[in-house]
Amino acid sequence: MDMHKHPPLRERYTLMDFLYYTTLLTVPVLTAFYAISKDSTGWLILYIFLCIAATALIYRFYCSHCPHYTREGRATRCMFFWGMPKFFKPQPGPLGFLDKTLAVISPAVVFIFPLYWLFQHMGLLVIFALSLIAFLSTVRRNECRRCIYFNCPVNTVPEDLKSHDDAA
Repeated sequence: MDMHKHPPLRERYTLMDFLYYTTLLTVPVLTAFYAISKDSTGWLILYIFLCIAATALIYRFYCSHCPHYTREGRATRCMFFWGMPKFFKPQPGPLGFLDKTLAVISPAVVFIFPLYWLFQHMGLLVIFALSLIAFLSTVRRNECRRCIYFNCPVNTVPEDLKSHDDAA
């Protein structure tokens, strides 16, 4: 086997892929929930609302451009959204300025907001940081280099493989 061969593009996801990535992402999110809840139920409720709002914004402004969203079927089947109805009109193609801005700011708010509480509990901060790094590294290593959404700003599929246009 050629060690320099690029892994195949990720044409489809399975329920197990979704469960894997959801589990990885759950660790930093629950750590943040716990740190905030030690001080205030009100701030926790606000944070939960921010998480839901950020997810909705990402789904609308980022995911609606992705081939996994724009393909057939009434529900999304990807590593982050499994069985989620396609509430928004598919928008194949590159992200616009607003789409990119919201795709960056939304998750940033979710991960910056709990830092005040996490810094009060250094053990929880370490768990949060390490689990978030593990999640982001895993996505970057295993997905970005195989992703069929060639217009994604973080896609790292080699240019010679992007000519495989039937997926995008």
